[in-house]
Amino acid sequence: MTTAKPPLDIWARSEPDSPCTQVCVIHSGARICVGCYRTGDEIAAWSRLSYDERREIMATLPERAPMLTAKAARPSTRRAARKRE
Repeated sequence: MTTAKPPLDIWARSEPDSPCTQVCVIHSGARICVGCYRTGDEIAAWSRLSYDERREIMATLPERAPMLTAKAARPSTRRAARKRE
């Protein structure tokens, strides 16, 4: 007796997946997660956001990556130490 296999898309969902990479650290200067580039508020609200709200956020994430290396995003103590050198 053979059993039928369920279709592979049984768990498929229509909304965007979470961009989480499980590197959950909020950058102190840029105030975004270094793994997924979302803000803390976006991360906290993700499960309650609409499909369109999630798509909007997902579209902006690639633009946020440079914020982590921008000079203004560095913690102020690091900038102060460099000025003294």
